[in-house]
Amino acid sequence: MLKENLNLKEALHNYINLLHQEEYFNAHEVLEEAWHPLRKKNHPLKNLVKGLINGAICFEHLKRDRENSYKKASKVINSFERHKGLCVNGIEHFELFEEACFKVEALKKLHQL
Repeated sequence: MLKENLNLKEALHNYINLLHQEEYFNAHEVLEEAWHPLRKKNHPLKNLVKGLINGAICFEHLKRDRENSYKKASKVINSFERHKGLCVNGIEHFELFEEACFKVEALKKLHQL
């Protein structure tokens, strides 16, 4: 297994835990760090990871409740919507990706996005 895949697994664990703690910005940051090597190598999971990154930042916009936060959140969540279909059985770390996607979907429902 490649080193970045180990980092991705750990990052996904941390991402999920941070979402549960409503630490959306930190969830975004931890997953973004694992995303950069994937992006550089054009890894097949790079877009799914990017969608999850944007999913977390979407909820950070709502949490900060600044002007136009709902509009910004609605725009950012589109990246997650475009890429969530890449979470299919058989990809590496499927269970973690599935849990992360489930959590983002639950937050979307909670925030009526």
